[in-house]
Amino acid sequence: MKKVFYYKGRFIFIPLAVAVFLPLISFVVMQLWNNLLPDILHLGTITFWQAMGIFILCKILFGFGKGGGRPGWGGDGFMRARMTERFKNMSPEQQEKFKAKMRDRMCNWKDRGGPGFSKFGPEWNDFKTEEETKASGE
Repeated sequence: MKKVFYYKGRFIFIPLAVAVFLPLISFVVMQLWNNLLPDILHLGTITFWQAMGIFILCKILFGFGKGGGRPGWGGDGFMRARMTERFKNMSPEQQEKFKAKMRDRMCNWKDRGGPGFSKFGPEWNDFKTEEETKASGE
């Protein structure tokens, strides 16, 4: 029963949160713009509605949080570091299984010029711990 209330409450809470925070953030954007940019870049001042439009446009272009973009498109440094650490702790068989699973999940975009594993660089193919690196003398 509590779960159903949670879902119903979500549809009320989210629009209320947007109605409270959007004007507040727009006001902050307007104040920052009008107090900084006219003096620094010699731009004109903006109205509250223009500030709201700029904020919404930035959210559309740059993402809505959690890494600033869509999942699987680079992400933030924290997530990449976490995945790198996990990958280091995998056996070679587990690494190959993970890579195969990700290739299937990404619809073989690498073959079509998409992100693939190439964007992570060669370190994704040759993980070594610090101890292994010191022992091999690299």
